[in-house]
Amino acid sequence: MWKLLSSAFEWLDLKTILIFVCVFLVFADVLKNKTPKDFPPGPWSWPFVGNMFLFSLSKIHLQFEECADKYGKIFSVRLPVAYQSPRWVVLSGYEMVTEALVHNGDSFADRPSIPLFEDSNPGGRRAVGSVGVVMSNGYAWKQQRRFALSTLRNFGLGKKSLEPSIQLEAQCLNEAFQGEQEKPFNPQMLINNAVSNVICCLVFGDRFEYSDDRFQTLLKTINEVVYLQGGFWGGMYNMMPWLMSWLPGPHRRIFSGWKEIFSFISTRIQEHEKDNDPSSPRDYIDCFLNEIKKWEDDSSAGFNLQNLSSCALDLFVAGTETTFTTIYWGLLFMIIHPEIQATVQAEIDAVVGSSRQPSMEDRDRMPYTNAVLHEIQRKGNIIPLNLTRMATKDTRVGGFTIPKYTMVLGTLQSVLFDETQWETPHTFNPGHFLDQDGKFRNRDAFLPFSLGKRVCPGEQLAKMELFLFFTSMLQRFTFSSPQGVEPSLDFQMGITRSPKPYQLCATPR
Repeated sequence: MWKLLSSAFEWLDLKTILIFVCVFLVFADVLKNKTPKDFPPGPWSWPFVGNMFLFSLSKIHLQFEECADKYGKIFSVRLPVAYQSPRWVVLSGYEMVTEALVHNGDSFADRPSIPLFEDSNPGGRRAVGSVGVVMSNGYAWKQQRRFALSTLRNFGLGKKSLEPSIQLEAQCLNEAFQGEQEKPFNPQMLINNAVSNVICCLVFGDRFEYSDDRFQTLLKTINEVVYLQGGFWGGMYNMMPWLMSWLPGPHRRIFSGWKEIFSFISTRIQEHEKDNDPSSPRDYIDCFLNEIKKWEDDSSAGFNLQNLSSCALDLFVAGTETTFTTIYWGLLFMIIHPEIQATVQAEIDAVVGSSRQPSMEDRDRMPYTNAVLHEIQRKGNIIPLNLTRMATKDTRVGGFTIPKYTMVLGTLQSVLFDETQWETPHTFNPGHFLDQDGKFRNRDAFLPFSLGKRVCPGEQLAKMELFLFFTSMLQRFTFSSPQGVEPSLDFQMGITRSPKPYQLCATPR
């Protein structure tokens, strides 16, 4: 017997063993990831890597649209993510996205475990109950979302009482534009600072001057990590965190960047702990500190110091990134369409005049300006891909079965550009939001703030900021491209879709 085994091993050289191992692993992968019954169709995928090389993260939202044309409004792809099923279901078009995320909202209310998000947390993957608002699930998510909304409303979210704070920031922003003396400049960081100051007042109880170098550095760090996290290196880390954590590369800047941001937030929390008066809370942090004591016997709700950092970060970043990017797109569209800019300015002059700042009471009397703002959000397409959801149970959608734990992605771009919903989806056309009488009209397919159970909680704040900042800027200035420079709609993809940096001239009116 021993002689027989010895002769067998002599015959099996290294090459043969490697071939056998590879065949075995491929066979095991095929069995493990066998397509479920009634699963949506999709492109053929390779073992292990799936469709990884079929898509580029810088234009994956466009490539998903091509897949929808080929496979239908609901299709599947295989994109490996550590600790999760590699099979994704992608939803395209208004009807399919609403069927899944609204009519079956409870089935797709959870978030999957995304390595890059979790490992960026100061407590790491083991930080139970400290993943913030955006990535939490179940009971903790409901409690944190409820608390955030009620607290921010108490401090003016969506109410007229918050209007003076936004008007102040709009005034400061206009003064900064005035200081450029009609010379070409990039307004990105000025807009970023102005918008972030609004949420900073709600969360931290304070605003930051444009000359504050530390805060400027912080905003630049946020922009950098948001871009990197949604790019190639972020995708590689999500697929192989155990390997990428040992390798050098730009993904390491993501972690060092988030560490700097968390350090800033932790410092603010420590300052609040020293002088917090439970009877007179000043902001979200004070209220959260008070809430920690009330929930001492229920740790699963997530009221602890570590989760306070995560929740404050979620509100700070989410309350800044999308709104400032929308305004940045808005000025670019006004440069490209000077006739639309002039019509908005004429409406501002007629309704507001030049002797006072615009207010939210003016909005209903400014249908064209309101329509332009909505079209900026639609055509700007800030979040082309909704943040990933996860099926909490086997669910039928579009005639197919989506198994429990499958990752589900709604393409908001496909809704905002749905040819069955919009007259001229690929052109910048404020008429999409005006009726035959020139009055403003809402559109069901206008969903820049997502939809369903996870709709953006800051929608009302964003609408206030967009209207007040935009009208205030166009009341004071006419924006144009520097002489000899052709404006471009080229974009860059991170977690958000933003314009490539550009310059403009702000001419006082």
